[in-house]
Amino acid sequence: MQSKTFRVNLDVARDLWGDLSKISLQCLEDLSKRYSLSIASGDLLQLEGRWYVTHAGLLGIARRKRCMGIQVRPAVQFCDPAASRWAFKATVFKSRNCKGFAGFGDADPSNISPLVQGAEMRVAETRAVNRALRKAYGIGICSVEEIGSLAGHPGSAVESKKRPQPSNGKANGNFGGRTVRDRLCQLIRQHGLDATLVKSYATDFCGVKALRDATREQVENFVVHLADWAEKDRNALLCQLNNHGSAKAGAA
Repeated sequence: MQSKTFRVNLDVARDLWGDLSKISLQCLEDLSKRYSLSIASGDLLQLEGRWYVTHAGLLGIARRKRCMGIQVRPAVQFCDPAASRWAFKATVFKSRNCKGFAGFGDADPSNISPLVQGAEMRVAETRAVNRALRKAYGIGICSVEEIGSLAGHPGSAVESKKRPQPSNGKANGNFGGRTVRDRLCQLIRQHGLDATLVKSYATDFCGVKALRDATREQVENFVVHLADWAEKDRNALLCQLNNHGSAKAGAA
């Protein structure tokens, strides 16, 4: 019998990514039942046909499992601040008597997305925590923060060549292609943004009447702009989105 979590996840997944393969469905059902992960809450993402758990999803599992604590320390011998290279060791304690499950995470400009360059120390810390949590609770799938954006993921260039590009250079209503759309969806979930307001703001940012009329380059630029603003000042971004939405409503 299908669980309620899986049924909800299935509906959301089909809205976001269309039809799923049999293997993807089986994996989603297992993740839904075993860990109570929610796509709508930003716990899971599907990128290039594979499921990835998010930092928020892993923290949710730790909370539900009554994790006793997480200790994070820099791995000084592997750090080089001048080169923006950072490494951390995280240890998860599942109970008072637990000896701990350790995980390491590293980050430097060569292995993170251009969207988060400048935040290598925070990325490294998050990756360490994610690996430790995955070990502690037996999470078999990788976390999205460990691979960064698909723009820097091995094989993404090959995959992009396989996808036919629109001859007129338009985004064809899919946010400039699967990779760009996934990045935008990830940003919306990661920072708790209103998808409708983001789409409206993107339309004006790109200078088009409908987002499907925007070129790939325009949408790429918007995603970079949104990520940078959300990282530096999320509250200011929320105010901008809300004010923009109110202005549009007033104009209508």
